[in-house]
Amino acid sequence: MDVLKNIYQHPAFSEEGLSLIFNKHEKINYKKGDFFLKENEISNDYFVLESGVVRSFVYDINNDDITINFFTINDIIIEASSIFQRIPSIENIQAETDCVVWKISYEDFQELFHSIPALTEWGRAWMSYQLFYLKNRSVEMITKSATERYLSLIEEKPDVLKFAPLKNVASYLGITDTSLSRIRKEIVKG
Repeated sequence: MDVLKNIYQHPAFSEEGLSLIFNKHEKINYKKGDFFLKENEISNDYFVLESGVVRSFVYDINNDDITINFFTINDIIIEASSIFQRIPSIENIQAETDCVVWKISYEDFQELFHSIPALTEWGRAWMSYQLFYLKNRSVEMITKSATERYLSLIEEKPDVLKFAPLKNVASYLGITDTSLSRIRKEIVKG
């Protein structure tokens, strides 16, 4: 339950409001390889990650899977356009390791969102942060070298490098497996 306390931080929350929110979450275990969401499904839940590593990916025009994002402890696992716009997902979300998550359904979240004003404020702050994060990631893919992007990943999400296959890390960084191996060797030497 500590992970939920870490996620739902906002000064406007009351203890009663937080209790209502926490009680709507269900603790679930996922095994490595299990899918949270598959392409063309409509997302009906979102998850708070207590332990493990999860990735989202898409297939490119050559049918190669490309990692879009990694989720680690204290992240919200969500495909926002699918869940909030109620449209089929273009992403797949899959456990890279065994995971423990706290799940809340779209319906429960909507009910809470409209009955707890602090959750609305929290949601706005969370979405603003996500937009900031995605904008930075887009700019960094253009303005930072592959080595700099790799070092940022080490700093921001060290569990990814411990548990995710290197081919998934390479695709997330926008480089080949060979380039990632070279960067890793240079950093060890350096």
